[in-house]
Amino acid sequence: MRPPGGPRGQRLRPLLGLGLLLLLSRASLSAAPSSPHNHKPCTVCRNIVDQFYKGLADTEKKNFGGGNTAWEEKTLSKYESSEIRLLEIIETLCESDAFDCNNMVENNEEHLEDWWFNQKKNYPDLFTWFCVETLKVCCPPGTYGPECLECPGGSKRPCGGNGYCNGDGTRGGDGKCKCHLGYTGPLCMDCVEGYFSTWRNETHSVCIVCDRACKNCTGPTASDCGECEVGWVWMGDTCGDVNECAAETPACDEGFYCLNNNGSYSCKECDPSCSGCEGEGPEHCINCTAGYAQEDGACRDVDECSLPEKACEQEHQKCFNTPGSYACACAEGFQEKDGTCVPSEDTPDEEPKETPKPSHEDL
Repeated sequence: MRPPGGPRGQRLRPLLGLGLLLLLSRASLSAAPSSPHNHKPCTVCRNIVDQFYKGLADTEKKNFGGGNTAWEEKTLSKYESSEIRLLEIIETLCESDAFDCNNMVENNEEHLEDWWFNQKKNYPDLFTWFCVETLKVCCPPGTYGPECLECPGGSKRPCGGNGYCNGDGTRGGDGKCKCHLGYTGPLCMDCVEGYFSTWRNETHSVCIVCDRACKNCTGPTASDCGECEVGWVWMGDTCGDVNECAAETPACDEGFYCLNNNGSYSCKECDPSCSGCEGEGPEHCINCTAGYAQEDGACRDVDECSLPEKACEQEHQKCFNTPGSYACACAEGFQEKDGTCVPSEDTPDEEPKETPKPSHEDL
């Protein structure tokens, strides 16, 4: 179709050289089917087809690009179905370092040409014609394995529509159903524990999650439980939440308060102002910690610096209030030395007199 020294040949020559050993051990992808557990050839082929369709879209409004398009189309046929357009599309199918993709295109380029010029009208689905029927690296949807066997439940609705068939659409896989959340069984028609069946026939099954209070159930509410979940108990004809925070033995350690949740509980740390608490914030303290006192129904910080009795006893000390406590530090102009506040060494005994500014007349 084109000389071997064209752009694609130049681009692939380094790759083919580096991959010589791999090529010697690899069978042609257009020959025997791949291993039942190897899905990669189908993925590569599917990506090639996707890129081919993208190339079709990208070149949809192009033409030969010469000065006399009308003459070129009359002489060389329409660009829409031309060899030039096919070459442009093929050049974009693979990244330069995508060995498997380039290898598959190079080995099967004549098939792409055949489809483009001869088969496209009768077989418009390139994926089915190229990947499934010609290269035989993929299977039709709902089938799997080297022989494209039907998935459990049939090719139209594999695994009852509640899962996927391992190897679906490829020449690999074992065909076993991988069920969606809530479903189980060889055909994904049964409900797992914690789900109940709302509708079922020979081909369809619908499972819905139980109420959170139920370990298993026959309906959507806590009254439909067959057995209560951990953290709930039977209260009359329904499963109700156990309030662990109301137990005689404290559920949380000292310095924490208990917060009841549906089916469980959590322990939260008390406010720093509290010595024991029953809830969040200083309003729920049982007692106040040192440095705090009850005020308007809450533990508030005591401002030791404003008390009648001086908190800082040494001369030239200044009191600074802090949350739950206070600190003493030497006042400005003093520094601590041997546990007392003495005048700072760089502080003069007298402030220097201000030098008078010259008057306007002096200038």
